[in-house]
Amino acid sequence: MGQTLKKVAEQLEVSPKKVQLIYAFNGVGKTRLSREFKKLIEENPTEEEDEDSSEHSELSQKNILYYSAFTEDLFYWDNDLNGEPENETRILKIHPNAFTHWVFVEQGQEPNIISNFQHYASDKLTPHFNQEYTITNDNGEESTVKAFSEVTFSLERGGDDSLPNLKISKGEESNFIWSIFYSLIEQVVDVLNTPEETDRETDTFNQLKYVFIDDPVTSLDENHLIELAVNLAQLITSSTSDIRFIITTHNALFYNVLYNELSLKNGYILERYEDGSFELTEKKGDSNKSFSYHLYLKQIIEQAIEQNTIEKYHFALLRNLYEKTANFLGYPKWSELLPNDGREGYLSRIINFTSHSTLSNETIADPTPQEKQTVKFLLDHLNENYNFWQEVATDA
Repeated sequence: MGQTLKKVAEQLEVSPKKVQLIYAFNGVGKTRLSREFKKLIEENPTEEEDEDSSEHSELSQKNILYYSAFTEDLFYWDNDLNGEPENETRILKIHPNAFTHWVFVEQGQEPNIISNFQHYASDKLTPHFNQEYTITNDNGEESTVKAFSEVTFSLERGGDDSLPNLKISKGEESNFIWSIFYSLIEQVVDVLNTPEETDRETDTFNQLKYVFIDDPVTSLDENHLIELAVNLAQLITSSTSDIRFIITTHNALFYNVLYNELSLKNGYILERYEDGSFELTEKKGDSNKSFSYHLYLKQIIEQAIEQNTIEKYHFALLRNLYEKTANFLGYPKWSELLPNDGREGYLSRIINFTSHSTLSNETIADPTPQEKQTVKFLLDHLNENYNFWQEVATDA
């Protein structure tokens, strides 16, 4: 017999941890948990709220920022289809809210948002915002108001060759919305890192206590997913204030990269029982000890070898696989599993250098033919000398 999601939310609230990382399969209740947590945190409003109803003060009253499927509901498509394809207008509407007002209008984060979006989507896929419009008051006087209430997309191929009025995919839309939210929490961390409130550039975030992130982008390939996780971990690590982060995901790779990059000592598994109750179970170690993540890693690498699509990030996965194997067999160092043929130092260095440089985005993604062969050689070495992997796969 488990407990209600409200009780799980209360469990998260009383935890003093800077980061709580939660894994759950799709459909278990991650998004509902984010809503329960938001409701719980907002039940006791801060004492310093004022009655100013402006968008800026609305954000200053927030003690939690959260990203989930409900965040994406603030963005919706308005397709004006006039019968002729060339006359179709596809507009992504942005529901007015304090978050987007701060990011776009107050902080001018439009260039950073576009840059983040294009990095994870395509550098040719370009958002275009309605940046301002004119209003007339009762005296007939006109004034210009900054908008950022609509966005259209085009595919820029260079010169005059472009495709306007594109309806981007659901995955690209999710990526775009995440780019907006990520720009906001970058500002939050930067502002709150100033210890003295009177020295901060703004008091907008003084009441903020939590950032709740539920599955930020689920449609990215493994390479970009790793990079997103690393960037998020670096941002969280750079935070020196008391703000706390709760992150939920159904993606094993995203969970594992965050777990290791944040140097966590434990994570959590959210489970739902047949009676509709829930349990939040603490799990020591990375996701390999929580579910069959090692098999997932092995599958990704084998598929890349078979299809000749090995990229730099596969070295990070390979190292992860060696670490899990060493841990399972009781070796203190993963490097002790490397072939004992006089090349241990070279193989250890190439795995370390390639995986770390990839995660920090310092090098291009395409490895050399020799590096690709090294991935296959080291995976074959595991299969041939530590065949418990095959036994685990058979049991699964």
